[in-house]
Amino acid sequence: MEGKHLPITKIEKRDGRVVDFDQSKITNAILKAIIAVGEEKKVNADALSDQVVMELEKKYGPHKIPTVEDIKDVIEKDVIENGQTKISKDYILYRQKKAEIREEKKRILNKEKLDDIDKRFSVNALRVLAYRYLIKDEKGAVIESPKELFQRVAVTMVLPEILYDPMVYDKDGKHNLPITISKYLSDLDAWDKKLRIGKYVLTKWHLERLIAAYEELANKGKMKIGFDELIVMLKNGTFDKYEKTMDEYFDLMVNQVFMPNTPTLVNAGRRLGMLSACFTLDVDDNIESIMSMARDVALIQKAGGGTGINFSKIRPEGDLVKSTMGKASGPLSFMKIIDTVSDVVKQGGVRRGANMGILEIWHPDIDKFISAKDKEGMYENFNFSVGIWEDFWEYLSNDADYPLINPRTKKVWKEISSKTLFHSIAYHAWLKADPGVLFLDNINKRNVLTSAKDGVVRVTNPCGEEPLYPYESCNLASINVAKFVKKNGENVFFDWEEYGEVIRRVTRTLDNLITMNRYPVREIDVATKETRRIGVGIMGLADMLFKLNIKYNSEEGYEMMAKVTEALTYHAFEESVEMAKERGVFPLFKNSDYVEGKLPIELYHHREWWTLDWDKLVDKIRKYGLRNAMVTTNAPTGSISMIADTSNGIEPMFALVYEKKVSAGSFFYVDNVFEGKLKEFGLYDDELLKKISENYGSIQGLDGVPKKLQDVFVTSMDIHWLDHLVAQAVLQRAITDSISKTINMPNDVGVEDVKQAYLIAHEVGCKGVTVYRDGSKTRQVLNVMAAKKMKKEQAKPSEFAMRMLEEILSKNKWMEEYIRLREDGKGLEVKPPVVASTEEPEGDEEKKLLVSKNGIERCPTCGGEHLVYEAGCLVCKDCGWSECIIS
Repeated sequence: MEGKHLPITKIEKRDGRVVDFDQSKITNAILKAIIAVGEEKKVNADALSDQVVMELEKKYGPHKIPTVEDIKDVIEKDVIENGQTKISKDYILYRQKKAEIREEKKRILNKEKLDDIDKRFSVNALRVLAYRYLIKDEKGAVIESPKELFQRVAVTMVLPEILYDPMVYDKDGKHNLPITISKYLSDLDAWDKKLRIGKYVLTKWHLERLIAAYEELANKGKMKIGFDELIVMLKNGTFDKYEKTMDEYFDLMVNQVFMPNTPTLVNAGRRLGMLSACFTLDVDDNIESIMSMARDVALIQKAGGGTGINFSKIRPEGDLVKSTMGKASGPLSFMKIIDTVSDVVKQGGVRRGANMGILEIWHPDIDKFISAKDKEGMYENFNFSVGIWEDFWEYLSNDADYPLINPRTKKVWKEISSKTLFHSIAYHAWLKADPGVLFLDNINKRNVLTSAKDGVVRVTNPCGEEPLYPYESCNLASINVAKFVKKNGENVFFDWEEYGEVIRRVTRTLDNLITMNRYPVREIDVATKETRRIGVGIMGLADMLFKLNIKYNSEEGYEMMAKVTEALTYHAFEESVEMAKERGVFPLFKNSDYVEGKLPIELYHHREWWTLDWDKLVDKIRKYGLRNAMVTTNAPTGSISMIADTSNGIEPMFALVYEKKVSAGSFFYVDNVFEGKLKEFGLYDDELLKKISENYGSIQGLDGVPKKLQDVFVTSMDIHWLDHLVAQAVLQRAITDSISKTINMPNDVGVEDVKQAYLIAHEVGCKGVTVYRDGSKTRQVLNVMAAKKMKKEQAKPSEFAMRMLEEILSKNKWMEEYIRLREDGKGLEVKPPVVASTEEPEGDEEKKLLVSKNGIERCPTCGGEHLVYEAGCLVCKDCGWSECIIS
């Protein structure tokens, strides 16, 4: 009967709205119940749906409008009358579950009725939004809906389009208009919610940022009209055409296709107005510079940002201080000052300030730096990274003593065994997951800004995925690649065309956010706009591969990763070229290596990796320029990926299933895509979920799980650390900046594994590495294993990874001292990672998988125990709290 004119044309929703009747929704509800009980081959959902509609026609006719609950009552009745008691029972349970979910959503959002946007997000996603993003009153009660949040963000994203409209903007800067904005700034409250673009309302804080952006452009002669005239045009609806653009960004966010970084979601359209996640600072070897840096850290972290600082200019401990003829205390003492500042300026009262502390490997205090975080409670607000240059590898390959240089005198302070130094870095990373390493030579290998900035990059943001010059900021967003997996009958495919369109839109809005941003320090405002660096990234990679039936650590998986990131950078560059035509190039473009036809990605130098026409793109860049110096990155997405109901960033799934304890009992949290597959195979039940939870959240080696599923659904601990490195390297090829990824290692690996990981990572082109050995943080928090005895299942390197490793060794014979292949050529000659152990744990405690960092046993926001270390960040799986600013 579908397609036939029906007497029933409308239904009444729970919130009182009357909408068009759609029989397909009845069919789908019945089909879900049929599939849940494994009766899809015996029962025809379409026939039952037709019967329900006939019953509704008889009962209500053309003049009465049934409610949603009326329709569900008829479905329940007809299914029972057809003798389908199993299906009826499941449908009743389904209705009950849906009712419980609705009530929980109302409680979370502090609402009596849910709107359409509330219904699109899972309970978990809404919980994250409520804890971290939605506006609350003084008592902590939520007073903003998700719809209102994404509306204020969409307005912020699109407002600059008005300033760059051809009626308003002239990129050549030929205009000299009087700037009349003071009367608006002095009376902002009177303008609150008085202006609108179509249905979108501008808060006073939207207007304040619009005024600031207008003033900056007008001072450069780029505004054709005065601000008074701009306001008149806004009032007259001249710019209402941008309502459609706001709709597009709003829809992309509420449909979970992309999310901007956390500060944008929190601050857009609000008083703080700071939209960037992280910043870098500089520090010189004098007390004035150090104290100025401490002030800047306080200002940045007060606004919710994180900082990266390279302390290598500071003279070593024990060096001469001429002004007092005393001895210097060294960089670590000043890092303690910054650590204390971050401690005092707690962001929102629930998250400590995040800092990246970098010391380059030639610094005389490098040995103290490497071991500084061994003691719990020290430098809790810092990630530590050792900056390594090319010369160190030369010394190591020759087993030579490495010279440490006093930055004050530029003379050799002392020499140290390169082997001893390398071992120390690896040992402490093995012991405590700190320090990480930054390969400064790889970071600068394709750096197109060296001439423009008079030097190399030596510092990154707190998570390491954004190498930046001092006082630059990162403006990031992540696209959910799982959303582009489509199905046409039995054919599953990736929609490359739609993906490209979304990349372009996200690229444009990130440039807009640079224009709208309120920067906490003047130098950051200037440096950021010199390069207009943006970072379009991805999330949902693991879920995307699951949907495509591709194993993460397979050759096909790596090929897909390479194509996804190549398209990401290609289309982001294309949109940046278009914006350069409209708005002008980034100020340092003419001094950059782009004018010589160079690109900041390794892929450009390997034609065998190309699937797109990079020569054509380079010609466009040389002809028209670029709006943004860098365009892509892969950042942690802990919280925003939870809002998007997808997997974290580029990481494999940490656990397919884990047990979640709540006050009323416990339930199993299951990855969405995996849950769908289990139901498709008729395997979804609590008994199997318990088995998976007891096996590190993995299905590998479990009886009763089809090989077809085991070959695709792998977790991070099912993947050998060598394949984690290969994934990072493949993804890095086309990314203009860097990548935040955790190289997960099981508890029983040795220091030699960490050494091998560093050597391999450097050779395959990674720009930095964060190694995390399970259990290397002191306290454990989440137990995903209820049983004490576990099956043993060894993770082995893939054939693709081994081929890559063999190629490295053939070119670097000296590495054979550190990296030995097994005689059969199918692995490394070290103790292989073990996913689960058959041995009893020591003492009475069970071995636990998800661990906390810096002794945090519970989430500081919600008190939850479900903390996991992913993408270099500790993330709460209950509320989305993250120790990383970006995610």
